Amino acid sequence: MIKDKEAFQRLSFLYQAAHCVLAQNPENQELARFYCHTQNSISRRLVLRQDPSVKRTICKSCFSLLVPGVNSTVRQRRRRNQRWTVVRCLTCGLTKRFLSNPDYKLWSEQPEALLENQTLASEGTKGQTPSPMQPSLKASATEKAAGLTAKPRGHPASEEAAVGTESREKGPSGK
Repeated sequence: MIKDKEAFQRLSFLYQAAHCVLAQNPENQELARFYCHTQNSISRRLVLRQDPSVKRTICKSCFSLLVPGVNSTVRQRRRRNQRWTVVRCLTCGLTKRFLSNPDYKLWSEQPEALLENQTLASEGTKGQTPSPMQPSLKASATEKAAGLTAKPRGHPASEEAAVGTESREKGPSGK
């Protein structure tokens, strides 16, 4: 079952409506911007993650729907031996760059990102012994009880001031 299924349906409807408005008449950019702005505000208010393919087609600055040839330009650039797709919004001038690596996968598309796989991985580590790099909780609790933990050091100037007050109290002879 999908949480907030109705909200996702509404977001999808607004996105499709913005596309339809621009397809029928490219002069209706203000209406498409209104739909995209409403979609963004709903997803932010309900804390819903939109698909990266949807987010890439909406300008972050003016909320225009980025349709190549209508209100955006798309160029391929080579920089540092990598290919980049550069999308420029013609309404506000904002430029977005995306890496054009066919082998690259977004985090949301990787199997480790799925919640089901994360819970399976955490269950698999329950029966294992802790690694030597990670201190066990029992050891740290016994160290605290025995007083073996190091005290945090304060600022050097405050330590010098504390030493200076002790010497003044004892007097010049040190008694």
